[in-house]
Amino acid sequence: MADKYGSCLVCPITFSLFVDPVIAEDGHTYERSAITDWIQRNSTSPLTRTSITIEGLRPNHIVRSLVSEFQKGLLKHHYKFKLGVDIERSVNPFFQATGKCLFDAQWIGNSNGPPIVLLKLYGARAEKEASFYEDLTRHSHIVYTYGLVEHPHKQSSFVMLLQEKAPLGSLFNFLENRLEKQPNKPLSDILFNHIFVQITDAMIFLSEKGIIHGDLACRNVLVFRIDEEQPNRTLVKLTDFGISRGNTIYSKIEAVTTVIDTIPIRSAAPEVLQTDAMYSEKSDIYGMGVFMWEAYSNGKMPWEEIVKESLIREKVINGECLSRPNNCKSDCQWELILKCMSLKPDDRPTFRELKKNLTEFITLSLTNSNTPVSDCCLIDIIKIKYILDSTSIEKYSE
Repeated sequence: MADKYGSCLVCPITFSLFVDPVIAEDGHTYERSAITDWIQRNSTSPLTRTSITIEGLRPNHIVRSLVSEFQKGLLKHHYKFKLGVDIERSVNPFFQATGKCLFDAQWIGNSNGPPIVLLKLYGARAEKEASFYEDLTRHSHIVYTYGLVEHPHKQSSFVMLLQEKAPLGSLFNFLENRLEKQPNKPLSDILFNHIFVQITDAMIFLSEKGIIHGDLACRNVLVFRIDEEQPNRTLVKLTDFGISRGNTIYSKIEAVTTVIDTIPIRSAAPEVLQTDAMYSEKSDIYGMGVFMWEAYSNGKMPWEEIVKESLIREKVINGECLSRPNNCKSDCQWELILKCMSLKPDDRPTFRELKKNLTEFITLSLTNSNTPVSDCCLIDIIKIKYILDSTSIEKYSE
């Protein structure tokens, strides 16, 4: 929780900066809307499990003042920070991949500042004002960006972003660690679907702003909380969007190895793998299908058995799909994943349609709490198949 995590400015339920902080009878501070919703569902404290009430909530004026002061500081800096003056980072990155790396970071002179990391993108320049990147991440399931970080050397061949830190790391690392400790106990369908709904919700937000992600994968989903007993309390956020060749929010610096040039062959849509790469919401939907496959496969690399990426490209362009993961027991779930990985973009759902399908699965799981989704009664399966086969989700109404 956030109290142990290190900042009084962050709600322990949402892991986001407070907007309307309130103190509950357990002595802890929460975001009003989040704790109100929590009490209506549980009636006990999320931290201490003691009884708390909506009537017992009181405004926390001190925390509100601290948040206001912090946000004024962001505005004062115009969402731009100087390395070594406003921010300090670790010497070595804790994560590194082609064209990018992540460093642990700390605020200088602000002990109340929320936990942060510094994302460094090589071979790229920011194409927008710093406030654009902050505004673009104002969503409950997108990793928040506090702004850009300026390097002392102005002519640098990279861009640095200051972002919130996830206490449990990436979904890839979480699944990998869990597999080692509990190899015979996969996560439930309903928990996975809560994760998928949250990422789909983030993608709706981005796609409606014309932003392509280009690399939906477990490594780009950060975990803030996993609750296997109460899956609806699980919280994940999307990161690393907008750095594919299909975007214009960063520009490429020539002659420098950059993530912008990298096409994730193993999860890319067929049309992206063609000579003239075509990026769209539907190419991200294909990536979403691969992401769901990867999650059910405990973070396994797509097409792991194939070494040559040229062969993978050929298979995908010809319409071959990944095989069904052992942990994906639900026929309905697998049909939806296959629908997302359809060869033709027009045969794939939109993110809004996908969210409705996934929400339906969650509802069915709760309705049939004693029955696995894979054993849903025939009428439920027929209903879901009709949704998947319809050209528009709006055709299905009841």
